[in-house]
Amino acid sequence: MLLVVDAGNTNIVFAVHDGASWRGIWRISTDIQRTSDEYAVWLLTLLGRSGLSVEQIDRAVIGTVVPAALYHLRRLSREWLQTEPLIAALGLDWGFKVHMDQPGEVGVDRLLNGLAAHRLYGGPAIIIDFGTATTFDVVDAEGGYNGGAIAPGVNLSIEALHQAAARLPRIAIGRPGTVVGRGTIPAMRSGIFWGYIGLVEGIVARIRAEVGGPMKVIATGGLAPLLAEGTDIIERIDPELTLEGLRILAGRNPHPLLSNDKTKAIEGD
Repeated sequence: MLLVVDAGNTNIVFAVHDGASWRGIWRISTDIQRTSDEYAVWLLTLLGRSGLSVEQIDRAVIGTVVPAALYHLRRLSREWLQTEPLIAALGLDWGFKVHMDQPGEVGVDRLLNGLAAHRLYGGPAIIIDFGTATTFDVVDAEGGYNGGAIAPGVNLSIEALHQAAARLPRIAIGRPGTVVGRGTIPAMRSGIFWGYIGLVEGIVARIRAEVGGPMKVIATGGLAPLLAEGTDIIERIDPELTLEGLRILAGRNPHPLLSNDKTKAIEGD
């Protein structure tokens, strides 16, 4: 079985795929101070509750936009799973070209979303990821990654609004009953929700006009289902898109061998 680890700015997602389907998907908050042993205690407990064991896992792949988290995630795989993890990076075989001025600057999560979206749904496509940042990624008909746009994430905007304005409370996003709020909290919810709907519709329209021709719109991220309620521009929601990208990438590349010298393998990172 394959262990897939998607380490984002807010959460780290662990998932196990048996070659046919996902057997378990679990999330833990991102904390660069968390050790490999702490990850192991948490993960082994969840594997056991799902009827799985570490002995069944023979491969691992890690994708991260938090470099500081990689050290202990790699140690987790080496020491507890006895497998050298494949690390998602630009030098691997992705099966498509990256049409960027500085390809190394592109977050690996955006490339993974593009890979999965093209493989699963075809192209050309726009992939919207409602994460810590709200990203828009453009994939052409051949699967090539053509860049995109990055905006502050919904929860980041809510927190910034609360921090910068003394009288505005911290709120949870929700779809408001009306656009015109008759109170501070309803007004804030309206501005956040419909503001982001306007952002999504506006950027998608401008991308389509710039690229030309029809483009599929695929959304992922925890807030995708909620925001999709406010617009018909999102055609498909896939909450596991990044995980699928990691799974596909692992299938395209040979799995690295675990070094016999554990000290060298760990300290040589």
